[in-house]
Amino acid sequence: MTDNLNHLSAGIERHIHTLLSGNPLAYWIAISAVLLCVSVLSYLITRFLAIRFIHAALRKTKNKWDDILIEKKVFVPFAFLAPVIVFNYAGRFIPGFPPFLLRLAYPVALIAMVVVIDRLLSAGLEVYSRKEMARRWPIKGYVQIVKLFLYLSAAIIGICRLLDESPWGFLSGLGAVTALVILIFKDTILSFVASIQIVSNDLLRVGDWIEMPKYNADGDVIEIALYTVKVQNWDKTITTIPTRKFMEESFKNWRGMKLSGGRRIKRSVFIDQLSIRFCTNEMLEKYRKIQLLKNYINAKEEELKQYNKSHGIDDSVIVNGRRLTNLGTFRAYLIEYLKHNPKIRKDMTFIVRQLAPTPEGLPIEIYVFAADTNWSAYESIQADIFDHVLACVPEFDLRVYQRPSGHDFKGLSSIFSAHPQGEKQ
Repeated sequence: MTDNLNHLSAGIERHIHTLLSGNPLAYWIAISAVLLCVSVLSYLITRFLAIRFIHAALRKTKNKWDDILIEKKVFVPFAFLAPVIVFNYAGRFIPGFPPFLLRLAYPVALIAMVVVIDRLLSAGLEVYSRKEMARRWPIKGYVQIVKLFLYLSAAIIGICRLLDESPWGFLSGLGAVTALVILIFKDTILSFVASIQIVSNDLLRVGDWIEMPKYNADGDVIEIALYTVKVQNWDKTITTIPTRKFMEESFKNWRGMKLSGGRRIKRSVFIDQLSIRFCTNEMLEKYRKIQLLKNYINAKEEELKQYNKSHGIDDSVIVNGRRLTNLGTFRAYLIEYLKHNPKIRKDMTFIVRQLAPTPEGLPIEIYVFAADTNWSAYESIQADIFDHVLACVPEFDLRVYQRPSGHDFKGLSSIFSAHPQGEKQ
């Protein structure tokens, strides 16, 4: 069989020599067309048949770590090896095949293998990060160093292969101009390293809402380039920030808020402290008619009654024992109101709290998360809540604190004019 192949190869070589001597241009056009078709066909077969078969086989296994190999697309770069193999065999069997094409095929194969190793390292890091020990012994920094060394080594080997030079000779010649290269391309190197850090750590994506007050940036990222990051602010102006500054300065990324599906509402209503008092029976009967408070008041009254009775509290003095207040009842109402609001997330932080008193009054803070992260919808939800809260404050015999305005002073002046200081009784 080997003899038959040798005879076949010799026969093909004789025919090729005949064609080459007859019409070289037509010969190379035909060879190029055939090589191109075979290369594309080999890539498509490998990419859409062989690799899909591998993925299908991995999905059927019970292991979870091999699913990460599919997610990271570890096997996809192998498809680029098929055209390289085609060119490699073409260089062996086709007389007069240009050597530089073989040198070009080598870096393509090298890049494909480097990408495979890179994705394999990322998959290994993903598997490790799911282990409990990863919290105490993180290895992401070490993996990044390995990747950097891998790409640098591949770049040097690929360049040397194209130039048909030894890597050691290339490195020795490069050392003499390293200092000059670093000085000239300092900003480029810093930006390049920052870009790698931003991408590898997933610090920034196009479409992220970020805040960087030092550069007056507050808006969506519209472009991430080697040297600059462009941010379109909410007033439609565009701020351009050097890429390396994202590794030197602090900034806020709101992506986590969008991914969580909840946006924080944190706002206070200031209550006039002079309006806070213990609840009378009349007040309790009034509050009991509020549907959201009926069960609360009944349960709370029974609880306080049992407590005061068990501790022998003298009810004739109002400050003795435990009693309901209009402010505490108001807080209980706010909790129930927010719990029954379908636009508030119940699985996130949910607090209605009393803050320290201030000269402007006693703050009652609502700290919850809206179920819609869209800006306009969020503002509408927040406004509806506080419209209701401010309107229902007087129903609990409370007053919202507000600094005196010109209208207030005008009312006082009318009172003084109606009762001059000189008039007695």
